[in-house]
Amino acid sequence: MVYVKDVERGLAFYRDLLGFKLIEDFRYENKPVYARLRAPGGDGTIALHQAGPEVSVLSDGVRLYFEVRELDNFCRNLQQKGFHITQLPRMMPWGWRHAYLNDPDGHEISLYWAGENRMKKTVMKAAQKAARA
Repeated sequence: MVYVKDVERGLAFYRDLLGFKLIEDFRYENKPVYARLRAPGGDGTIALHQAGPEVSVLSDGVRLYFEVRELDNFCRNLQQKGFHITQLPRMMPWGWRHAYLNDPDGHEISLYWAGENRMKKTVMKAAQKAARA
């Protein structure tokens, strides 16, 4: 679950920009205060929950990861829609391609493509080797 200051704004990001599908939402006084979404192309879900007016939504030390097969094209499409990507896709030392961005509430997000490397144990060995270099 991700706490947000404005569920409607969160929906515009996760649903309209990233392509998540709305499963359900709950409204209070005709305003969405909770929404559950399904990841595009998978069964993973994420929930957006309205934070109270005095509650911080900062999530230091937490980054959401979403695997995207056509990462470069996906990021180009986000940029064409005017969205800022803090790090464009690049190959990381452990063999995964990553791009970084933030949602409207500042939650860090990594869009990545690991492909067949995702399940290989040797991935972390490559990262350790790169760290020592």
